Amino acid sequence: MDATDTRVDEIADGIYRISTFVPGVAAPAGFTFNQFLIDAEEPLLFHTGMRHLFPRVSEAVRRVVPLDQLRWLAFGHVEADECGAMNEFLAVAPRAQVAHGLQGCLVSLDDLADRPPRPLAHGETLDLGGKEVLRRRVLHLNTPHVPHNWEARVLFEETTGTLLCGDLFTHLGNGPPVTDHDLVGPALDAEEVFRQTSCLTAAVETLRSLARLSPATLAVMHGSSYRGDGAAALRALADGYQERFGPEREFAARPSALAGASAPQG
Repeated sequence: MDATDTRVDEIADGIYRISTFVPGVAAPAGFTFNQFLIDAEEPLLFHTGMRHLFPRVSEAVRRVVPLDQLRWLAFGHVEADECGAMNEFLAVAPRAQVAHGLQGCLVSLDDLADRPPRPLAHGETLDLGGKEVLRRRVLHLNTPHVPHNWEARVLFEETTGTLLCGDLFTHLGNGPPVTDHDLVGPALDAEEVFRQTSCLTAAVETLRSLARLSPATLAVMHGSSYRGDGAAALRALADGYQERFGPEREFAARPSALAGASAPQG
């Protein structure tokens, strides 16, 4: 995949979006691959990017904090764009440790990570340190199968109210680093293309549950992040899933654009 330059933008106080635009994915619109760096006493990188993007992403991280100061690596679920460069970061950041949900550690990361990961229980808070007024804490929340993968989860940074929501709200194109415009419509359009959400009923209920956090910023892995009424956006996405993709039986039969041509029917 040919990528354009990787850029760094502060989307909330001390939270940086690292974004690489790849025009060839979902052309002609293209697609962004984003990581999020929390600058704290114990810096946390959410998503590592794929291995071939490691030189770009690591250089971008270095613009904010020295690589050897990274303390935590985290991601939404186990896929190449979330954690493909996990071990490359562990190699250059000797203090760093992967922090993920217990299930993800047991089924994948205990074996895949070059250093033992830190398992987190649902609802557990990871303290990133700092003075009390600027103290950073992230809340770990399991979201199994939402939007996909058994070990899926999100993180909520409590000081700024930023929901690190991974593949939720995925959309196409190379938009601005952060927007206050509607993300729900573009996210539903992307769902038509990719068919990425595993369990429609589970997704709807999970989105409504996350809305109760009332996030002020949505740190979206693919596309622009969002600043505004995050609770309303999450509820609207849940409603949109139900309205556009129900009933679930019909939705489950729809192919993904990534699946290739369907086999001929005999």
